Amino acid sequence: MASPINSQKTVSDDDEIDYSIKPEFYDSELDDKDELWMVSKRDGRPSDAVLSCPACFTTVCLECQRHEQYVTQYRAVFVVNCRVDKDTVLQEKGMPSKIGKRRRDSEMQETDSVESEKVNRVFCSACSTEIGVVDSEEIYHFFNVIPSEP
Repeated sequence: MASPINSQKTVSDDDEIDYSIKPEFYDSELDDKDELWMVSKRDGRPSDAVLSCPACFTTVCLECQRHEQYVTQYRAVFVVNCRVDKDTVLQEKGMPSKIGKRRRDSEMQETDSVESEKVNRVFCSACSTEIGVVDSEEIYHFFNVIPSEP
């Protein structure tokens, strides 16, 4: 049976971690250093979130903008830890294009053609989880990511 002295022990139950000794790799100011690094990477530009892969939590974007309508989607220009599948091209159907000038009766002429944009799938480079697409203007559209505070 355990003695009362051991009730306040500093060693874990499995005797692997001794909390009375300061860890060799501990840095009490690491959070402040990480924040300064993040500010330097973004050059002071604001970001709506920091995006991570949902499978392995690898950071994929430090500077992004949230979609106006779909709050779980983001777009970005600068990404990290992403792999683009250039072999497979997907086509995303756009809105019908409107051609013509306004008439006096304020009618618009619409064409029957539908513009489509070619996009490539984007994967996490660490675990190959699909996290979004990149369009022809090299804008990344993320829809399968985990956002966190910038």
